[in-house]
Amino acid sequence: MKPAAKSLILDLLSTLRAGSMPVRALVEAGGLFGIAGNNVRVALVRLVASGLVERDERGRYHLGRSAEALQTRVASWRRHHENLGAWNGAWVAVHCSPAPRRGHAAPRQRARALRLLGFRELEPGLALRPDNLNGGVPAVRDQLQALGLEPGALVAGLTGLDSASDRRARGLWDVRAMCAAYAASQRRLAESTARLPSLSRPAAMVETFLVGGRVLRQLVFDPLLPEPIVPAAARQELFHDMRTYDRLGRSCWAEFLSSFDVPHSRNPVDLWVADAAGLDLSLPALAAAES
Repeated sequence: MKPAAKSLILDLLSTLRAGSMPVRALVEAGGLFGIAGNNVRVALVRLVASGLVERDERGRYHLGRSAEALQTRVASWRRHHENLGAWNGAWVAVHCSPAPRRGHAAPRQRARALRLLGFRELEPGLALRPDNLNGGVPAVRDQLQALGLEPGALVAGLTGLDSASDRRARGLWDVRAMCAAYAASQRRLAESTARLPSLSRPAAMVETFLVGGRVLRQLVFDPLLPEPIVPAAARQELFHDMRTYDRLGRSCWAEFLSSFDVPHSRNPVDLWVADAAGLDLSLPALAAAES
């Protein structure tokens, strides 16, 4: 699966520590994935119009303010485990009013925010997750709202579920499938790591983008469930392997980015995972423009 032009632009711009990137770098990168230069330019115009990308005085491009919340969340996968606390059996619950009429941006933004924070629906209009993230309910509330949850949604702690409801809540996530996916991704990373030395630099750039992006998609949307629900060791092993693979990916892309005088700090796959997951990448400005 290759990235769309819009996603690739956002991915590449997300690697910047500071400064900006020329359009010719974006076009050349698109060519590696078989994306026509005109498609890249059209996507760039649309991203600028949406506010997700901004142009500086030299005609070079960098991420706009509208992309900051999503970028921060996606790029935080490396620090996910620092965000975990002990779980005492309590839940964070989100109660939303009925969705607005069809075509409004709010339902898309709500679904994206809840999925990124690992929520699942227990009852219609009531989603929850274990209260095991550092900062508790206030921190989760702030993250959800930054990602697009409507301000009127109720976010609160939930305790005292009856035993049947508690069992049902713990079963909202397919733990067997999650553990199988951890193991499959570890194998995928190991196989790709073994292939990389035999690949040309352009092929290695594409390989690390696609393979790394697929695993990062999994990690970004991992609900970070506590140990009583999911074996933490399996998840931790995959995070460790992906951090190692991420360094390989950055080294594969470093020469290309440096050739365009682009200061970079991350592997350019961080934002693509959201698009690969079938989510609307747009934050409010773009969502409103598309509705």
